[in-house]
Amino acid sequence: MDHYDLIIVGSGPAGRRAAIQAAKFGRKVLVVERGRRVGGVSVHTGTIPSKTLRETALNLSGWRERGFYGRSYRVKQDISADDLRTRLHITLSHEIEVLEHQFARNQVDTLRGEARFEDAKTLSVVGEEGETFQFTADRFLLSVGTVPFRPDYIPFDEERIFDSDGILEIGHLPRSMTVIGAGVIGIEYATIFSALDVHVTLVEPRESMLDFVDRELIGDFTYQLRDRGMVMRFGRPVTKVEREPGGGCVTELEGGRAVRSDMVLFAAGRMGATTTLNLEACGLECDHRGRLKVDPDTFRTNLDHIYAAGDVIGFPSLASTSMEQGRIAACHALGESAHSPPEFFPYGIYSVPEISTVGMSEEEVNERGIPYEVGIARFRETSRGHIMGLDKGMLKMLFSLKTRRLLGCHIVGEGATELIHIGQAVLNLQGTLDYFVENTFNYPTLAEAYKIAALDAWNRMPQA
Repeated sequence: MDHYDLIIVGSGPAGRRAAIQAAKFGRKVLVVERGRRVGGVSVHTGTIPSKTLRETALNLSGWRERGFYGRSYRVKQDISADDLRTRLHITLSHEIEVLEHQFARNQVDTLRGEARFEDAKTLSVVGEEGETFQFTADRFLLSVGTVPFRPDYIPFDEERIFDSDGILEIGHLPRSMTVIGAGVIGIEYATIFSALDVHVTLVEPRESMLDFVDRELIGDFTYQLRDRGMVMRFGRPVTKVEREPGGGCVTELEGGRAVRSDMVLFAAGRMGATTTLNLEACGLECDHRGRLKVDPDTFRTNLDHIYAAGDVIGFPSLASTSMEQGRIAACHALGESAHSPPEFFPYGIYSVPEISTVGMSEEEVNERGIPYEVGIARFRETSRGHIMGLDKGMLKMLFSLKTRRLLGCHIVGEGATELIHIGQAVLNLQGTLDYFVENTFNYPTLAEAYKIAALDAWNRMPQA
């Protein structure tokens, strides 16, 4: 029975960053991964695949050039599911090779198999050939990620009715699709398929979507989706999904309304992948969604020697934040110094168009009673926007009237997830409106929108 300083279950963003950090400290580390290869959900079915699919869809469809050449413009006339998968497999192979090299270079042991606790300090792993291994460790990190929530009333068949993992294996592009769930994953896939000229109906039981995003941004985003023909059915829970004998599916909504489409994607939530860990044996409990509760600063569970990080602990469930969580958790687990998680981090939604946000929304500023001013820039106001053919997209910033400090930055449009980092840096460094007004931005760039938005706010703010 081998003993390790730290055993990590799961090799996604949190697990990989924790393993490398622990190895840098000179500790003996084992990573257990039950998937086909290392990388976790992020590499195989989540972050990297969906973003690769998005980029491929935008490139092959000619989406970014339609501002110049019209909505009928295409780079490839007949885009197939195989076209989408070709680039996906190339990208995934590269990601896996890089990760395997990082583990080998840092002397991190890896084992493919399914892990379960035998007691608080012992982990057994059933390997690829059915053999069983046992290991002990001083500390454990659970970074097992999540799996799609699959309710009994949805007849998943991986042919016409998919979850957010299975959608990557579709055999052909449908003419129409119903997407159930207007969370981040549902929105991303709905807009990607819409960009491929699939007629999409988005169904959401709540009256709104992406409630953590500034409402003005969501208003602009919603307008863009409806403008290109996406249908939205909000405030109506799904009661039944059925396959039609002649092909296609029927999604029945509360109140009697029905939506017919070639395919259905159910993307309404995910569950922590904790069911096979035998948590009872080590004294841990999870909530009804399989998630683990941790201390938000150290990521320690209620047991001193077991930590958890990544999507399995819930919001924000981002690959970027999971990486930092894993690294910080490894530091605390091994008694090394670590900084606290940052107060403000960027949230990126890789929809079409992109959404990215950092800091407080206008609704949060109002709730806190902070006197503020707003600055807005439209991408069409920038020269780079004209060059790129952009007629939509906006950047919004909120500033304190008392201190002039940046309170929040919100972007919808092309390159939003890249542009947000300028606002993130100023926000975390407690910068003010004057930074944007007084500094020079490359011209022509979309980043110039920061200066335009700052001047927009400055024009309405009292001057000293």
